[in-house]
Amino acid sequence: MSFDRHLAEIAREFPDWTIWRSDAGRWWATRHHPLTPAQRDTGCAMTVDADEPEGLREQLHEQQDRSDGRDSW
Repeated sequence: MSFDRHLAEIAREFPDWTIWRSDAGRWWATRHHPLTPAQRDTGCAMTVDADEPEGLREQLHEQQDRSDGRDSW
């Protein structure tokens, strides 16, 4: 799958995040809004990164679970 297609799919799946790929080839996501105190307390991150698009997707699912109060870790 092409870089652009991965980017578009992840962005569609996680609309509350800005998704990009760095010049070094790492995949990144940053939240559109600041963390709430509750999100900070559950260990949520403002920005996550991974080597591959699937790794980033896993990170984002983990962040979603933390935000929702589910223990996925």
